[in-house]
Amino acid sequence: MKVTRGPQPFRPPLSLTFPPFLLPSLLPLCRRLLPARLTGLSAALLKATALELAILAGHLLLYPSGITQERRSPTAARRPAGDVPDPARLPAQDRPPVVLLHGFIDNRSVFVLLRRSLAQHGRQRVESLNYSPLTCDIRAAADLLGRHIEEICERTGSEQVDVVGHSLGGLIARYYVQRLGGDQRVRTLVTLGTPHSGTRVARLADAHPIVRQMRPGSPVIEELARPAPGCRTRFVCFWSDLDHIMVPLETACIDHPDLIVQNVRVTGVGHLALPVHPAVATGIRQALDAELPEAGGAGHTGGLTVA
Repeated sequence: MKVTRGPQPFRPPLSLTFPPFLLPSLLPLCRRLLPARLTGLSAALLKATALELAILAGHLLLYPSGITQERRSPTAARRPAGDVPDPARLPAQDRPPVVLLHGFIDNRSVFVLLRRSLAQHGRQRVESLNYSPLTCDIRAAADLLGRHIEEICERTGSEQVDVVGHSLGGLIARYYVQRLGGDQRVRTLVTLGTPHSGTRVARLADAHPIVRQMRPGSPVIEELARPAPGCRTRFVCFWSDLDHIMVPLETACIDHPDLIVQNVRVTGVGHLALPVHPAVATGIRQALDAELPEAGGAGHTGGLTVA
């Protein structure tokens, strides 16, 4: 189901940003120069831009800490094939493990706050997968994700996992689910600002092969549009009205007749804020805790307003 919207918000060029310390002087100026009907929108745009800049600065500081793969405790070491898990070491839990998958030229450090939020609300088994920025194919990255998920299931004794993917990470996870049989392992896939139908912004940086695969009409995007009868995974897609990486905005939604989908509109945050903002984290927790609906429920929509 296509999510309908009113007039699109003003979308500045990617190079147009405002330092946070200029906001107090810019907002009164906007109120004087802009029509009244645009003032609220412009204030929201400036606020979201300042938040994006603050998140970018913080993430650059944390980035080195997430370059290496995360370490696992000795009790979480891989068991030999056929070994039976020790119930004393791996207590049974109703909730499946959560796998976090970052976006393009990023790493697991982007999920520091989300991991903390999930852990504080009972999700103790949370793991991140780093894929190399030199990865040139979504299909290869999806295969790596599948092997990682199989290892997690073997190690924890879980039959399924939940996956949260930001941007490109969501597209990799979706390819695994739809094209590599991953719907047997992935109970719920949450995507955050993922170009499900391709984004035209990708044309601005198409020197990288994996970026070309994110363009509208690419072979990968066309594969994902093919029929997927019987797909068991539930999809929850968070999309933002101020995400300047998603062009058009609705590309972050899934519109597929064979998939169980809930598209959730987020108001007032940009692309980088989606895996960081506490209100979005609350929405993610609710999505992971929800009961799996019956097949054929594609196209449900919801909303999330971020103050």
